[in-house]
Amino acid sequence: MSGRKALAVLAVMAAAAAAAAGVSSSQTSDCSYIGILKHLNVMKPNDALMIRPVVNWKRPTIVLLDMLLYGIVDLGEKTQTVTSHIWIHLRWRDEFLTWNSSDFCGIDKVVIPRSKLWQPDIGILEDISDTGSIQQSPMVKVTSDGLVTAQGRQRLTSTCELDLYLFPFDTQNCNISFSSVNYNVEEIQLGTMNSDEILTSVSEALMITAGEWELVNLTILAYSSKKSDGFQSCLAYTVTLVRKPMLYVINLLVPMLYFLMLDLATFFIRDEKLNFKVTIVLSISVLLLILKDMLPSTENYMPLIANYSVTVFIMVGLSLLEAMLVDFLMGLDDYCAQRTRRSINTQVEIQLEANGHTEPVEAGEKSQVKPMTRPREGDLLKLILEEVKAARQETGRQCKEESKPGCYARLAVIIDYVYFVLYAITVVIYLTLMYVNWIGGVCLSAISKCSNQQYI
Repeated sequence: MSGRKALAVLAVMAAAAAAAAGVSSSQTSDCSYIGILKHLNVMKPNDALMIRPVVNWKRPTIVLLDMLLYGIVDLGEKTQTVTSHIWIHLRWRDEFLTWNSSDFCGIDKVVIPRSKLWQPDIGILEDISDTGSIQQSPMVKVTSDGLVTAQGRQRLTSTCELDLYLFPFDTQNCNISFSSVNYNVEEIQLGTMNSDEILTSVSEALMITAGEWELVNLTILAYSSKKSDGFQSCLAYTVTLVRKPMLYVINLLVPMLYFLMLDLATFFIRDEKLNFKVTIVLSISVLLLILKDMLPSTENYMPLIANYSVTVFIMVGLSLLEAMLVDFLMGLDDYCAQRTRRSINTQVEIQLEANGHTEPVEAGEKSQVKPMTRPREGDLLKLILEEVKAARQETGRQCKEESKPGCYARLAVIIDYVYFVLYAITVVIYLTLMYVNWIGGVCLSAISKCSNQQYI
């Protein structure tokens, strides 16, 4: 019995020792990436600084990213791209790079080469620029509590879906989205150090070149996007730019309006009217060629400036056709008038010749009956004049039955007057509608942007 009791006591002690060993092993387990790399024998002595710097792998690395916009180089309407200069500030915590500053004579920060540390693989989703445009500082600043600060700048060429409906009074919103290439949202989370108001004011103060664009604001939005193996933390900067339209107003809108007014003024001239209208049409064609080089051909809907230019071209073209019709009717009327005059002259000559042949015979007969009476010369001239008038009236009546002289000219005048009234009314109504659409679109766009900013 004593032997059995001894065996039972040993079994209990062995179980307690095993349990204690299990507890101690679980308490001392390594929950870092370094333990995995050491277990796999793929870690070199300096590789501890090249992995995500957390002691516990379940703890995410918070990467703070501030972007400053200090240059707007170009915005390509046809290529749908934006070229800009940006300045990027990064900050994250490295849990392996901490020290007590009192142990090192009060040194609380140090600058070390960037290549010696782990860096977040942050990329820009809309980036289509080459790698030569990225200029990163070779050094990073590390503080005693493990905060790492890195800086870099880039000449960024990014894609942007441009809305050119209100061109040149348009406002563009272009996104610059940052995200990690390999890490999920459980591993890296993106944020900012400063608010969008501060970044906007600093960007406006640092702005070197903006060209025809003016920076309105920078809007920041942090979100998570889904990918194949989970969710990814993203940080989107929405850059709102407004165009300075004065150059396009002077070079496109005002000349179009001036040519339209000139075309209306041509209704008050008669000579060289057709040639003047042809010159106006050719001038508008040149402006359309200039506009074609600015706007892309991939738009789903026609911008207002294209609608404006094409409508002006169509109205001037129709006015040219109307001028050709009026000129044709006036020429036809002149032709009929000349033909009528030639016919009247011919009839008069024939009538006069006939009267000249009949008068001697009648005079001979009268001399046989009454030899003593002779007509006076004044009565003879009156008789000839009455016969000429009768011949003219008869010939004019016949030509009037065939074609009324001056009817084409009257028709041309009526057409010209009616078309001018309709043309002027159409121009006034169309210009009013264009003004309402342009100004109304600009106001609605500004109101929607303000409401979106307040919502964000």
